[in-house]
Amino acid sequence: MSGGLFALLDDVAALARMAAASVDDVGAAAGRATAKAAGVVIDDTAVTPQYVHGVTAERELPIIKRIAIGSLRNKIVFILPAALLLSQFAPWLLTPILMLGATYLCYEGAEKVFGKLLGHGAHHETAAARGPDAEKQMVAGAIRTDFILSAEIMVIALNEVAAESFWPRLLILLVVAVVITAAVYGVVAGIVKMDDVGLHFTQRSSSFVQRIGRGLVAGMPKLLSFLSVVGTAAMLWVGGHILLVGTDTLGWHGPYSLVHHAEEYVHHVGGVGAVLAWLVNTAASAVIGLAVGALVVGIVSVLPFGKKKESHA
Repeated sequence: MSGGLFALLDDVAALARMAAASVDDVGAAAGRATAKAAGVVIDDTAVTPQYVHGVTAERELPIIKRIAIGSLRNKIVFILPAALLLSQFAPWLLTPILMLGATYLCYEGAEKVFGKLLGHGAHHETAAARGPDAEKQMVAGAIRTDFILSAEIMVIALNEVAAESFWPRLLILLVVAVVITAAVYGVVAGIVKMDDVGLHFTQRSSSFVQRIGRGLVAGMPKLLSFLSVVGTAAMLWVGGHILLVGTDTLGWHGPYSLVHHAEEYVHHVGGVGAVLAWLVNTAASAVIGLAVGALVVGIVSVLPFGKKKESHA
């Protein structure tokens, strides 16, 4: 009887060790998958603050919270099941779907660029603060843009853990979805509320802390404006990069080969080769994104719903 009990305890201990090892494996795999998607995560962090630029201070965190919930819903409810099913039964569809989303991202970026050039950007920014309907539209637009960025993040993560069986793959991607969403929108919330921190510092007794506070209060509007520009650029270079890689995957190797050769040409420059290669790829992706986005903007502008949108703006 005691021998059977000890054998049972040994089995339980072995199962516990296996479970602990599995948790460690999931954590390590989730870390690798998150690292692979780091570039898009940075772009996502840069894109989001533009949606609260010009919004009253008391509405900033509620808006970010709503976008964060929408982002998590994008990843877990829509993207994750679709990506797992497609990777299991129709992996060849992943690239075209990503490219379709990237085209929309390029359209969004190009529309913002042309809006700035034609003087419509300021109108768009101040419209966000006019009421609940405008705020609702803005949040919906942010969640749509997030959908494309989240899709690339999840597909990159999926590719990293493609060798895993179904359930570990599902668990790893769930961890990636939660961790990345918390990180991105935590950082965004910190950025947009930094001026409030600065205001608090200005009321402290230390003159040094007061100077820091005044600097934060004065600098945050400039930082948000800068991030708005970076966010628009990120839409173009992420969208363009997806299209660049996607065309190569689908068999049209010319554009990707041209960019790759340009990267190799500068990669050997001593000390800064890797940075120059990244800049070449980023610039080429942004140009592609702007060109595709401009084409889509032109097409949409001649369509009935496109004309209606322009007249409403």
